[in-house]
Amino acid sequence: MIRVLFVCLGNICRSPTAHGVLLARLEEEGLSDQVMVDSAGTADWHTGKAPDPRSQKAALVRGVDISDLQARQVNAADFETFDYILAMDRANYADLQAIHEQQGGTPPKLFLRAFGRSFDEHEVPDPYYGGEAGFRHVLDLIEDACDGLIADIRTRLARSGQ
Repeated sequence: MIRVLFVCLGNICRSPTAHGVLLARLEEEGLSDQVMVDSAGTADWHTGKAPDPRSQKAALVRGVDISDLQARQVNAADFETFDYILAMDRANYADLQAIHEQQGGTPPKLFLRAFGRSFDEHEVPDPYYGGEAGFRHVLDLIEDACDGLIADIRTRLARSGQ
């Protein structure tokens, strides 16, 4: 089983969107039984809350329902549990590094956009203070990166003989 964790600041916009998109893509690709997906925030402001309604709406327009997800904060065990810990931007990457330094463990951290193929952007921008276009753009970036991530997961599965 491969484990993927998406991380943004509050776990109500970008990371739950990526969580839902990857789950949907894994289902389409017949890989949902081989990959576990979760999302978390580096901050605890929204713990237990559903994704932002604007994120839910944008995802649903593309056929992805994220309404049942609940925000949680990254914890020390995540560094041992997950094969991929994918930060949405540099600030969350730095926060993950700080958490890792405090808690220990193996830091399997990357930027989600490292798997992107179609955009020059290296970060997934936070759409929270913007309009609907920002949420759609986040989906574009996440969908693109999830396609590259799935290719990487397939390679990892092939190497492990699964």
